[in-house]
Amino acid sequence: MMNPARSLGDHLREWRQRRRLSQLEFALEADISQRHLSFIESGRALPSREMLMHLAERLGVPLRERNPMLLAAGFAPVFPERKLDDPALAPARRAIDMLLKGHEPFPALAIDRHWTLIAANAAVAPLLAGVVDTSLTKGPINVLRLSLHPQGLAPRITNLFEWRAHLLERLRQQISATGDPVLAKLLEELSAYPAPPAPKSAAPERDFAGIAVPLELVTEAGHLSFLSTTTVFGTPVDVTLSELAIESFFPANPQTAEALRAMLPGSSAPGE
Repeated sequence: MMNPARSLGDHLREWRQRRRLSQLEFALEADISQRHLSFIESGRALPSREMLMHLAERLGVPLRERNPMLLAAGFAPVFPERKLDDPALAPARRAIDMLLKGHEPFPALAIDRHWTLIAANAAVAPLLAGVVDTSLTKGPINVLRLSLHPQGLAPRITNLFEWRAHLLERLRQQISATGDPVLAKLLEELSAYPAPPAPKSAAPERDFAGIAVPLELVTEAGHLSFLSTTTVFGTPVDVTLSELAIESFFPANPQTAEALRAMLPGSSAPGE
């Protein structure tokens, strides 16, 4: 038997509870009465499309999940989902390519909502040399799996204990925010990989004084240390675009910067 379609109230209640908000707390956050919210969740009142979008925005509901909410309320979906090679997304794809290329000689890559590699600049490939299981570097490439797999980059990450903890916590936060079952399954897989032993002493003090968790990687060019940033599109109205992110890695010390410039001669560092 098919499961009955979920009501708008079911959707709203699930996202409100996911955000750990009581009806009163969310009503205050959304600037509506608790009675009105209660009526919407129980199906006794149907909000306008504008009110529904306002509630979804206040709850931080991903664009992908707002379309089912609209359908449940009797409205047409408003957020398209196009493939990245769709002509409509050509300006966004050019922006991604410019960001990746402009970041050379430092590594940068674009990923989708499931951490699948979409694109990478020329500085990424040299860092993957020596990966034992070459299937990890063949499409579709999952960046988290490649990083933490015992036959991937993990054996060459010298601070694997803290880097692994950082990635798994970031993934948990993403699952909490989106409720994505694919990510939940990925977390289960990654958590089952052999865990590195905890360091016997505190991590050594670094030049950046504990402001971020670095990625410390042994490569053919020596021991490299990176800080990372994440860039997303600020005002997307397309589902695909809203789920894209660019991971940019910056050298955490002068030695890493020099090694990266030597790996890609002729490239200018960002800002130069």
